[in-house]
Amino acid sequence: MIKAFLVDDEPLARDELSYLLKRTKQVEIAGEAESIESALEQLLIVEADVIFLDIQLADESGLDLANRILKLKHRPEIVFATAYDEYALKAFELQAADYLLKPFDESRVQLTIKKLSQLLDSRGAVKAHKGQRKEENDRLAITVEERIVIIKVSDILYLGAIEGKTIVVTDKNKYQVSEPLVNFERRLRSHDIIRVHRAYLINVNAIVEIEPWFHSTYNLIMQDGEKVPVSRTYTKDLKQLLDF
Repeated sequence: MIKAFLVDDEPLARDELSYLLKRTKQVEIAGEAESIESALEQLLIVEADVIFLDIQLADESGLDLANRILKLKHRPEIVFATAYDEYALKAFELQAADYLLKPFDESRVQLTIKKLSQLLDSRGAVKAHKGQRKEENDRLAITVEERIVIIKVSDILYLGAIEGKTIVVTDKNKYQVSEPLVNFERRLRSHDIIRVHRAYLINVNAIVEIEPWFHSTYNLIMQDGEKVPVSRTYTKDLKQLLDF
């Protein structure tokens, strides 16, 4: 079911739209409001997939509410439901899913719900795919001698380059692989693994202490007690990232 929230200062208009939405048998009315303040208060506690929003709200504008909704982390879709057609362009600039004109036509409302259903299904599929990809990407395959070892990226403390090879250090093991360090930098760029030295990549979540060293450089004390040097080239980026 699509959870809808209605914002209109005319009770009869809300009742009419609510009736038409329920007749689709795909919509549940999650709440109603007649002002921006009331809508914002309720939206903090009410879960809504879509807001049906009038543009003329007494002395307020629904466009202002739409702008504030766009800033929400998990924002609902917006459908403008109004008697004024001159705001259509502005509405779509605000990423509105649709624009309904009063008086409401039942077939047009049904079309809106069909469009919303497809949009929400698509959004859910993308979210699920991202979640799956994130879970998959926490695994890293490395070739150790003639074996392929799978390790969790979050278990990596740091990686170091030695004579053209790479040492991968986790919280439990050390692995020597023939793959160069630059390849790991590319493969791990979407994780919290960063370069701090031409010969080292580190997991920022595995830093225990930052030790000042010579000439504005630093040593990073890692969870296993080892020290990893930070060269001057990467000091600025590290300071910005960790805010010190």
